[in-house]
Amino acid sequence: MSQLDQWRPSASLGMMRRRAELLREIREFFWQAGVLEVETPVCSRFATTDPAIDSFKTRYTGPQAPQGRPLYLQTSPEFPMKRLLCADSGPIYQICKVFREGELGDRHNPEFTLLEWYRPGFDHLKLMGEVAELVNRLSDEPLAVERLSYGEAFQQTLNVDPHSATVEQLREAAIDHRLPGIEDLVLDRDGWLNLLLSHLIEPSLGQQKMTFLYDYPASQAALAKVRGDAPAVAERFELYISGIEIANGFHELDDSQEQRRRFEKDNDQRREEGRTSVPMDSWLLQALAEGLPPCAGVALGIDRLMMVLTGRDNIRDVISFDFNRA
Repeated sequence: MSQLDQWRPSASLGMMRRRAELLREIREFFWQAGVLEVETPVCSRFATTDPAIDSFKTRYTGPQAPQGRPLYLQTSPEFPMKRLLCADSGPIYQICKVFREGELGDRHNPEFTLLEWYRPGFDHLKLMGEVAELVNRLSDEPLAVERLSYGEAFQQTLNVDPHSATVEQLREAAIDHRLPGIEDLVLDRDGWLNLLLSHLIEPSLGQQKMTFLYDYPASQAALAKVRGDAPAVAERFELYISGIEIANGFHELDDSQEQRRRFEKDNDQRREEGRTSVPMDSWLLQALAEGLPPCAGVALGIDRLMMVLTGRDNIRDVISFDFNRA
């Protein structure tokens, strides 16, 4: 396309109508379920500490901050939504724009739309059922639902136990499956697990169905509770359709001290990698100390869901203006 045509939208008018219908159906679903729609700030003085995610940074200068105040664009509305839960909001959801630095490709746009919701009284297993119900309501044809534990997925595809395998065993599995360019690759245990999952397991997940991958290694808990089985597992799930990750959900961690420890560990990892540490959300920690009701929450990518529901291979086809037209 020539420079003269870049003013045009990247999605067709028909796609924008389909998207509007999908958003209407989502709101109707939660209205009927008695889940409250909320809005939270896009800008925060805190950033996500997750080493796999980088925040866009900006600055406010004006009344109450004449010297300027650094602000971060939200990568997820999770932290302020949890503060609402701690303030007795009850079940809540939000459809919002989120922003992630350095993420651009067929399935990524630096600015994208996220649906996030929280259900007091649910665990991650019960929430999977509601996610499946919503997706099938939005689909033209119902999809079968498969639940597959993280351990089962590795055993079935690679004949490897991801909870007990050594780094060397994981590396050998990658070599046995002839993944290119890995002979001199140096990764930690989670690095090898993520490589094997993304290259050898994910592409087969959710083919003509929804696949929920659940009970991740405890080292990959992120913001989920850890269940003290043998081995311990993180009460977390991801939803895949057509080999694409659509949603990420947790049985939510409610321990303020453990959350602080995880934030600090994230920042330690950032510094070890030569990156800048970021301000952890102290208001979330205060809220958790007051008490988060037992709950599960999930973030679902609207753009990726649109892609799989309409058979598109590139995210630009389902958003009005992609990064290069913004």
